[in-house]
Amino acid sequence: MSELKEKHCTPCKKETTPLNAEEIKHFKKKINEDWKVVDDKKIRKSFSVKDFNAAIAFAQKIAVLADEEDHHPDLGVHYGSVEVEISTHNIGGLSPNDFILAAKIDAI
Repeated sequence: MSELKEKHCTPCKKETTPLNAEEIKHFKKKINEDWKVVDDKKIRKSFSVKDFNAAIAFAQKIAVLADEEDHHPDLGVHYGSVEVEISTHNIGGLSPNDFILAAKIDAI
């Protein structure tokens, strides 16, 4: 799992092809099993935290990381949890960047 967190996201061009099912399986093996693939277009994970303040603090750490990597997930902040959904919007599916960001978020 640590292999991906050492990499950095690189911008995808609109003509970049999203990962296919086999490529998704390959990358999925490299991240925490709690990440779920949704429709082969995004990955999603819910993180449990102590309370709302902890959820906001965790979401802020993800925001800083996302800006550093220039790859921004969708976040849902709730009392006791933060839901993270990652995809490469401009290609309409998953790219290696999504799995890199997932590995980095797990390391927070």
